[in-house]
Amino acid sequence: MGDNVDAGAQDLRINADRLAARLDALGAVGAIPGGGVCRLALTAEDRAGRDRVIGWMRELGLAVTIDAIGNVVGVRRGLESGPPVMAGSHIDTVRTGGRYDGNFGVLAGLEVIQTLNDANITTRRPLAVAFFTNEEGARFNPDMMGSLVYVGGLPLEEALATVGIDGESVGDCLKKIGYNGAAPCGNPQVHAYVELHIEQGPVLDLEGFTIGAVEGVQGISWTEFTVLGVSNHAGTTPMRLRHDAGYVACAIAHHAREIARSLGGDQVATVGAITLSPNLVNVIANRAVFTVDLRNTDEAVLQDVERRMHAFAGEIAAAEGVTLSHRTLARFEPVAFDPHVVNLVEATARRLGHSVRRLPSGAGHDAQMLARVCPAGMIFVPSVGGISHNVKEFTALPDLEDGANVLLHTLLTLAN
Repeated sequence: MGDNVDAGAQDLRINADRLAARLDALGAVGAIPGGGVCRLALTAEDRAGRDRVIGWMRELGLAVTIDAIGNVVGVRRGLESGPPVMAGSHIDTVRTGGRYDGNFGVLAGLEVIQTLNDANITTRRPLAVAFFTNEEGARFNPDMMGSLVYVGGLPLEEALATVGIDGESVGDCLKKIGYNGAAPCGNPQVHAYVELHIEQGPVLDLEGFTIGAVEGVQGISWTEFTVLGVSNHAGTTPMRLRHDAGYVACAIAHHAREIARSLGGDQVATVGAITLSPNLVNVIANRAVFTVDLRNTDEAVLQDVERRMHAFAGEIAAAEGVTLSHRTLARFEPVAFDPHVVNLVEATARRLGHSVRRLPSGAGHDAQMLARVCPAGMIFVPSVGGISHNVKEFTALPDLEDGANVLLHTLLTLAN
């Protein structure tokens, strides 16, 4: 991959006000108090968001296809046929999501297309803008489901049979919202993939960098534990005679944090969901269901943390006299992005006058799945205060504009 850009396109820039207007319009779909968005995957709100984005794709002249897992790809013809250079991300959100996570990458891709349309520039290779189903994993496990099916990493039938937090299956929900498409999954032809995204962390904002050239994505381990104990009276049952599911859950949660604190570096650990039964103030819990999210950029370290986590869980469950079981919700190894794409992002950003920092992504992204089938990379822009998955998620418009211009020129180089 070279870094030559047609001289006539050197000074090309996106329209920031137009990008902001699309972000506002999509942010109004599923809007919640505080400026955030709730568009869980494959809900009515997701359907409305999809309809809006596809409307824009068609206005821009893209040829739109929808595959059997609901992924949407809009393609702009090139001077030559063949696999497109693709930009993309997702438009589903968590329940208390912000307006930029995922949405920015998709809408910046559309802004790139409109900028090229306005300038009457046709790239040698086709360009594509895509959004993938259920990236967040907030309703259905695993996260990045659509892109994982897209690249052949998860069988379609298994994904369609997945039951979500509300008891509905992916397949039924796709049919309900009208997005069970006809295009096949599992063998995509993509020349290269670049995903523009807010950082969702504090590094760029704290250190004053404009652009992040993302070198890779942390490995992710999601486990759901179920502890079965014995309900009894909170006042009359001696501590030595208890079989307390709630205590075991809390002990494991504390241990997860202690492992992460002791290792330092890139290791993080989170217990983000927990349910106790019967969930009464004066009754010892007889059942606890909770999740442990472990992440690290080093696969060997991540495996060691998993072993330590499970060993402790077994010991504390035995000591308390409870039954412990677990199931894996998601497990992805760390991913290193294509060095040529990473270098191109950095060089492009510097050519446009921006400060650049190389860094890993702490969050999972569709780009890590596309990296299985084509050269892939990511561009980060700062998240104010490092806040994301929160209605207060914010990135200033000049930073959005800078990121979109880096995307524009990175795509131009890859497509020419």
